Amino acid sequence: MPEFVGAVDQGTTSTRFMIFDHDGNEVARHQLEHRQILPRSGWVEHDPVEIWERTNTVMQNALRDGGLSAADLAAVGITNQRETTVVWDPRTGRPYHNAIVWQDTRTDSIAKALERDGRGEIIRRKAGLPPATYFSGGKIKWLLENVDGLRDAAEAGHALFGTTDCWVLWNLTGGPEGGIHATDVTNASRTMLMDLESLDWDDELLDIFGVPRAMLPRINPSAHPEAYGQARASRPLRAAIPIASVLGDQQAATVGQVCFSPGEAKNTYGTGNFLVLNTGTELVRSHYGLLTTVCYQFGDSPAVYALEGSMAVTGAAVQWLRDQLKIITEAAESERLALTVEDNGGVYFVPAFSGLFAPYWRSDARGAIMGLTRYNTGGHLARAALEAICYQSRDVAEAMERDSGVHLDVLKVDGGVTANDLCMQIQADILGVPVSRPVVAETTALGAAYAAGLATGFWRDTDELRSHWQESKRWEPQWSEEQRAEGYDGWKRAVERTFDWVKVT
Repeated sequence: MPEFVGAVDQGTTSTRFMIFDHDGNEVARHQLEHRQILPRSGWVEHDPVEIWERTNTVMQNALRDGGLSAADLAAVGITNQRETTVVWDPRTGRPYHNAIVWQDTRTDSIAKALERDGRGEIIRRKAGLPPATYFSGGKIKWLLENVDGLRDAAEAGHALFGTTDCWVLWNLTGGPEGGIHATDVTNASRTMLMDLESLDWDDELLDIFGVPRAMLPRINPSAHPEAYGQARASRPLRAAIPIASVLGDQQAATVGQVCFSPGEAKNTYGTGNFLVLNTGTELVRSHYGLLTTVCYQFGDSPAVYALEGSMAVTGAAVQWLRDQLKIITEAAESERLALTVEDNGGVYFVPAFSGLFAPYWRSDARGAIMGLTRYNTGGHLARAALEAICYQSRDVAEAMERDSGVHLDVLKVDGGVTANDLCMQIQADILGVPVSRPVVAETTALGAAYAAGLATGFWRDTDELRSHWQESKRWEPQWSEEQRAEGYDGWKRAVERTFDWVKVT
């Protein structure tokens, strides 16, 4: 009997395949980065073919490194960067254009027009989202209007849309030879095209964006033993292995952190930060700049909803220090450089490279470094970059408390940045609550594996999954209330100065 579950984690900067045993322990992994294509200011693209090739390679290498074969896997789950938009020809498997990444801002004029004419309120009411460059609907509209022949192809059934989960699933289950065109409720809830109550594509929303229904995938529960078919087109998984779950990456991390009860929350630190609060089967509408979204749906059970605060640039700010400014040579060096100073030296870094997401939703904002004097060093800038990650999380945590009435007693954290002890200590200091990291910090892949295992009976129920969760490390707040208030006041003033930089017609 198979003793392991695998998970494809298709992220913003890389794709990996991870394999877990019955206790939720990592057995093997392999990970490869893909190119970040930046055609012009504000535009961010990926090559879908490169992503699919990387997916094949990481699955093959993870199985090899773990000394396993495909037959050792009971099921496979998929998790993915959400909102990133791929449109391809189902006859050939060839994309019509590079994928437009969730960070991309080319659709700003589309979002602004929707807000001006009142259709933004329809989108908020039905989809739980503000009209913003972040989500997929505007990206599909842009492609239909700017790629020659695409609209005619879409209306004829010769163009399929999907977020990257959908693209990977379609290829994994056969591609042009019968590949399954489906997504799950969590990814569909990030398009501005799905009604949160019916959990189906909404005709009024489709009309707003001019999207033909024929190009949209079927919407399934997040975990189901039969809804996503079997792997049969991948080199390493050319076997009858059920693809039993699909979840957007932040919802997968919520499952991986076993936040199954209303009021439980997690914060994932990656390219961006994503703070998600489980609100149960109740659909809670935000009044303070958060997103109402689907958290997960297992089998035939009712959907579970969440409030989410999405921060576009957090860990990516550290990458910017490495790749653009070149003041560090690797991400881990940001901690060592920041430790050369005692505080931020009065410097605040607001990394609004793609505008500001929750709770501000200001696409007109741009990145800024405030408070510089000749006294300041690279250490102060590195410290300010780490603080920016944490201050953005506080902005969202405060909005979440106002919306839900839930005060966080402890913040569960996961993702690559949590390896930075200084950053996690700063987070505890800025929030004034303990920060807790689990033993398995890469909970995105773990959550996809958990969902696939639940769907196929590999794990009995969510109580069994809770028993696997273990704390690796906890950081307690050390700042005084005065330090906390003074630092946050400086951050808020810095944020306000980034507004209205871009003029949008």
